[in-house]
Amino acid sequence: MKKILAGLVLASGTLLAGPRFAIGIGIGVPVAPVYVAPPVIGVAPGPGYFWTPGAFYFSGGHRVWRGGFWAPRGFRR
Repeated sequence: MKKILAGLVLASGTLLAGPRFAIGIGIGVPVAPVYVAPPVIGVAPGPGYFWTPGAFYFSGGHRVWRGGFWAPRGFRR
């Protein structure tokens, strides 16, 4: 009797559980990358100067930004 009752309880639990289906469709527009225009650097301070763009460099274990600057021809960092 106990086995029949246990069987009915287990069978009724599976009868009440209905099948579940899920369908997903994703439609999205890709996000365009953001471009930032370089800052206005002005006019060279004199003939023979060129603009050196800014760059990151390491200092004290972390990266630091150094802005661009005007350099004379033949200048080496």
